[in-house]
Amino acid sequence: MNHYRHTLRHEKLTPVFQRVFDDPELVLTANLTASDVPLWDSLNHIALVVELEDLTGLTFTTDQLAGLANVGDFVDLLEDLGYRGAS
Repeated sequence: MNHYRHTLRHEKLTPVFQRVFDDPELVLTANLTASDVPLWDSLNHIALVVELEDLTGLTFTTDQLAGLANVGDFVDLLEDLGYRGAS
């Protein structure tokens, strides 16, 4: 995936992450992980998945989610599943 498309995904996804983690200053990067975000616990992880499913119209399997290490992996998964976001 090229950088431009990643940027579009981040622009579309950033408000969701900011809302779920109650951090209007949160900036998404491909390398951002749960350990980088103070409120990213198991409960908020579930809230994030639900919000992203609502946004994208996709449903994620447990196996898909278990393989994600960072935001970049999530963006790649969305792309693999056909999400086109703002593009």
